[in-house]
Amino acid sequence: MKRTESPGDQLEKFLARYTPEIAGLARAALAKMRKRLPGAVEMVYDNYNALVIGFGPSERASEAILSIAVYPRWINLFFLHGKSLRDPEKLLKGSGNQVRSLVLESAGTLDDPRVQDLIEEAVERAPVPFDSAKKRKLMIRAIAAKQRPRRPAK
Repeated sequence: MKRTESPGDQLEKFLARYTPEIAGLARAALAKMRKRLPGAVEMVYDNYNALVIGFGPSERASEAILSIAVYPRWINLFFLHGKSLRDPEKLLKGSGNQVRSLVLESAGTLDDPRVQDLIEEAVERAPVPFDSAKKRKLMIRAIAAKQRPRRPAK
């Protein structure tokens, strides 16, 4: 009988395809997000352009409010309802109807009080509240058959 990999092992394999710097930043950012959102459901999408880990209060992707997208050269923190957030310092980028993001220069970006305020507001405004008493859950939701290289071209 073939043993299937755990979602955590699969996520580690996805991250291992990036440079050590980007993979390390992704791991550090995930650790900070997990501490900030205990009980969140993490939905992993290994897409064509990026590895995306969404954070929501349930397994419903439509209820996710934040996500980390890992690209070959940088990592973005996406606020899935970012347009409505108070952002007096204009940290969030994007011009769509809903989503806004910022680049994580380092894991320390998540410790910036301005970024923490944005995350806090996003959590407070979540249509479905997070239950910090629940156990964190990691789910692999999609793996694209065709993907861009995960490391920058030399």
